[in-house]
Amino acid sequence: MDTYRIDDLARRLFERVPKAARSMQADLESNFRAVLRERLSKLDLVSRDEFDAQARVLERTRARLEALEARLATLEGGTPPREDAPESAAPRRD
Repeated sequence: MDTYRIDDLARRLFERVPKAARSMQADLESNFRAVLRERLSKLDLVSRDEFDAQARVLERTRARLEALEARLATLEGGTPPREDAPESAAPRRD
């Protein structure tokens, strides 16, 4: 999680602290940040870019698997592939 989001979350937490306790603002904010960073670092999170990259890999793998399944069905004497659709656009079987 990036520093901006942690700071924003710490700020929102601080805004919920009663006004009487806000005199210790700097100390509270730094403690909020430290606790958030420590707890969030223990989570098994991935960045959005990494997630999107893996989603694209999965889409390509799924398309290739469907094409191979259609090809295998043809080789085994099953339904012949449609001539108007490329192998990668074979219908999905779930």
